[in-house]
Amino acid sequence: MRYFRPNIERMTGYVPGEQPQAKGFIKLNTNESPYPPSRKVRGAIRAAVNADLRLYPDPMANALRRKAAELFGTRPECVLAGNGSDELLTIVMRAFAGPKRIVAYPTPTYSLYPTLAAIEDARTRPAPYPRDFSLPAGLFRKGAAVTIVANPNSPTGTAALPKDLARLARAVSGVLVIDEAYVDFADLDCMELAKRHSNVIVLRTFSKSFSLCGLRLGLAVADEKIIGGMAKVKDSYNVNRLAMVAGAAALDDIGSMRANAEKIRRTRARLTAALESRGWFVYPSQSNFLFARVPPPLSARGIYRELKRRKILVRYFDAPGLDDGLRISIGSDREINALMRGLQSIAGEKS
Repeated sequence: MRYFRPNIERMTGYVPGEQPQAKGFIKLNTNESPYPPSRKVRGAIRAAVNADLRLYPDPMANALRRKAAELFGTRPECVLAGNGSDELLTIVMRAFAGPKRIVAYPTPTYSLYPTLAAIEDARTRPAPYPRDFSLPAGLFRKGAAVTIVANPNSPTGTAALPKDLARLARAVSGVLVIDEAYVDFADLDCMELAKRHSNVIVLRTFSKSFSLCGLRLGLAVADEKIIGGMAKVKDSYNVNRLAMVAGAAALDDIGSMRANAEKIRRTRARLTAALESRGWFVYPSQSNFLFARVPPPLSARGIYRELKRRKILVRYFDAPGLDDGLRISIGSDREINALMRGLQSIAGEKS
């Protein structure tokens, strides 16, 4: 077929984590929350279902923007809502990337970044992380229209300090996108940088800590002029009514989210200690997952397959630098106990 643009013909599409069609799996592969959204959120969704869904939603999600601005200490004009933070990344690429423009990001990281750059026919400049996963020196090069840093990073769970990202914001000539999808599980955040630097865009999502993956809702916070330009290229009604009311209710019940996040942090610490006691190397995680390197002679690919046979899904990346490890989402204590029993059984079979 010769209908596609050449860059679309050449590119490989993004591959999400496996979503099993059969029931009974323990899903520790896509960084979903093991806990339901708050009761206030569920009540708001039920009420919205009974409202008039035949009407279009507010195209700018203004009620949600006002709630978010109040929480983040900024103005509604500095907030943009999206159909998940993935759509906001798409909007960034539409607005700032394009043929011959450069998109830079550290690697390994979220593999959607190069995919979105390829769609816009932009040039990519990945900068390999050093062993300590501090910001790569290569990111500070001039000329990138878009520089993206997932902070905390996926798949490693590691995080750069806000002062280092502030230095990067001053160094780059284009926009700096700080993707804070997992920040509610971290010790620090970079929201203040979006208020102090006119080229910084901070992204947040309701998928992880707010347990709303299924509704697809995200927020961008940036200078008013940046948000105004991004709004030009978003879809007309990009956030649905149910997502809007759920998001506003979630921000009204921030304590519920923080309680769940704290439970996940405690389980994360327990899993880290359990894996380290078995000789695994676990990167210090600031997210709702951890990345752990498997001790030889065990095989990360083999453990992934054996766990899947036991209906426990974790994430295996068949890529250099990652293929000796597994990314494990932090599930409930019951799910993590099942994982550890599975690993013990596998190790026993291999010994």
